[in-house]
Amino acid sequence: MAKKDFSFTTAVAEIEKILQKIESGNLDVDKLAVEVKRASELIRQCQKKLRTTEEEINNIFKELS
Repeated sequence: MAKKDFSFTTAVAEIEKILQKIESGNLDVDKLAVEVKRASELIRQCQKKLRTTEEEINNIFKELS
């Protein structure tokens, strides 16, 4: 199966939805761990994307100087 392209904006939106579910207090305890795990995966992917983007921007600036 091909890996789906990562979208930072979509990931952040999903994290926000998960956070809303958790904050509402209406999330079933059995589903809480699943949602927290998914949020942590998304956060890791976002952090990786941010680091990669930062490196790319720094490389562009280095080429300009």
